[in-house]
Amino acid sequence: MTTLDTTLALTRRTTDGTPTTGLRAAAPQLVLLAFRVVIGFLFSVHALAGFGAFGGVDGAGTGLPPFSLFWWVSVVELVGAVLVAIGLYVRPAGFLLSGMMAFAYFAMHLPQGWNPLYNLGEPAALYSWIFLLLCAIGAGRYSLDHLRTRRAR
Repeated sequence: MTTLDTTLALTRRTTDGTPTTGLRAAAPQLVLLAFRVVIGFLFSVHALAGFGAFGGVDGAGTGLPPFSLFWWVSVVELVGAVLVAIGLYVRPAGFLLSGMMAFAYFAMHLPQGWNPLYNLGEPAALYSWIFLLLCAIGAGRYSLDHLRTRRAR
């Protein structure tokens, strides 16, 4: 048997006969990694605005009063965003952040009208569903969660 024949014999195949090794097999996990990192970064920017960064809560650099309720919300959002980005405890963080964003939508935006485009609740609704998705599917292969659970076995 040649090297090529051995490689083909050892390659797992999908139901349509395509190989499941290489970049094609890794692509979904790499996309999930990129998705987590980008979402974590974007949400951390959102959280840091509560501390006065990136224009703050009013566009003029004003932060929330330290140790107020909304200041603590920003702390939890920042910690959750970092956990999602690095892939550590993604399911619990996703669950918590999804609930927080759903609450934000229903408590702050929905009273302004039903349409998310007009009540400015579109980002909160999207983040809620994004974090719920991460809660359901987990962090993926390229994450600290994967390393943590692999070592536990």
